[in-house]
Amino acid sequence: MIYKEKKVEKIKIAYIGGGSRGWAWGLMSDLAACEDISGEVFLYDIDYEAAQHNEIIGNKFKECEDAKSIWNYYAAKTAEEALTGADFVIISILPGTFDEMESDVHAPEKYGIYQSVGDTSGPGGILRAMRTVPMYEEIAENIKRYCPDAWVINYTNPMTLCVRTLYRVFPEIKAFGCCHEVFGTQKVLAQALETICGIEKVDRSEIKVNPVAVNHFTWLTSARYKNMDLFPVYAEFAKRYAETGYIDKLDKNWMNNQFACTQKVKFDLFLRYGWIAAAGDRHLAEFCEGKWYLKNPEPIKEWGFGLTSVAWRKEDLAERLERSRRLREGEEKVAIRGTGEEGVNQIRALLGLCELVTNVNIPNIGQIPNLPKGAVVETNAVFRAGSVTPVMAGEIPKEIYPLVARICGEQEQLNEAIAERNVGRIFDAFANDPLVTCTLEEAKELFREMVMNTKEYLTSYDLSVL
Repeated sequence: MIYKEKKVEKIKIAYIGGGSRGWAWGLMSDLAACEDISGEVFLYDIDYEAAQHNEIIGNKFKECEDAKSIWNYYAAKTAEEALTGADFVIISILPGTFDEMESDVHAPEKYGIYQSVGDTSGPGGILRAMRTVPMYEEIAENIKRYCPDAWVINYTNPMTLCVRTLYRVFPEIKAFGCCHEVFGTQKVLAQALETICGIEKVDRSEIKVNPVAVNHFTWLTSARYKNMDLFPVYAEFAKRYAETGYIDKLDKNWMNNQFACTQKVKFDLFLRYGWIAAAGDRHLAEFCEGKWYLKNPEPIKEWGFGLTSVAWRKEDLAERLERSRRLREGEEKVAIRGTGEEGVNQIRALLGLCELVTNVNIPNIGQIPNLPKGAVVETNAVFRAGSVTPVMAGEIPKEIYPLVARICGEQEQLNEAIAERNVGRIFDAFANDPLVTCTLEEAKELFREMVMNTKEYLTSYDLSVL
């Protein structure tokens, strides 16, 4: 890397999953909008043609009038080519296909088990982890071999187990996981300020929070705007909209948005426990007892969020593939639009161009004293030149500790069981998951069915025990 008047040139970024038709385009936009770094991005994907398509799209961002930096994109045929000499590695992959995810999400429904996302927890999250962890073991080995000093940014779910695997295989790795769910809760707090206090136009970055717990089941133990404690404000907000949900800022067609919610799960959890749940309702619901929010599709609608079907995901992929064609062929112009993600600012901070405090997923070295050491947890961390230092966030409050500890314990159990390829121990975690509300015998039937549906990606496991 060359440092010149606070501008860093010739950065090399390796993008694992570089054929992405979503995250990758957002990164391209954010990089082009950044004026103090430039360099090259190597796109590696098991679908080489997809990486080639993104090479074409990425290089079109140089033509944007408002581009503030130049980035050159290259499709890499091998992991070695992408990773060798990389300063940063970004990982964003789909472990398997949407056919496997269709089983993850929908096979449990015949047993009355419904999942609103199915990629982090519940039966779907566990099966996805079984596919993902072996891939991440290989990725970690390749990083150790080709770019051991690189900073590694993970976006793939299940976030906790992905990051846990990177550190298990390569303990010296410099990796962290990024998730924007807390950002959404900061925006909800800004809406509470406007609604309850009449304070308008507060940017979510002005809401200072202390997140604790694990990814997608994160909680806030403090929230402030300037010198104002936001817990009393949020309490009034939650009580006011507990029954109806907060829809004032939602598009009138919000019920057709697969990712929208009315915050009713957040409000309910706050009114139960007194702490602010800090993820989207679709995610929060999956970490709670299965009959609380996901009993069946009708009550789910009453809670103000939806089940994201894999059929919809397949339709969305078809639309994104068509958009990829339009972008490549020039029928649609690439445009620089901020994503709101903090990946590029994290890179800038690690290069010494700024300082940043934001939520990340990294191993617990004591930032949450009453969760296991080494478990991957989500708290704030300080990004400075060459370092990511977790903020000492404090203990999980006793009111929510049983909820969080159960999930953290399951994740630790899965980490060990998948590393050992111990299918029996994996089933123990599966059967103990809060969403698995069927009988033990039914859980065994479901587990076997789901494993067989994705066995093409489970060749390193001994499935004869099923």
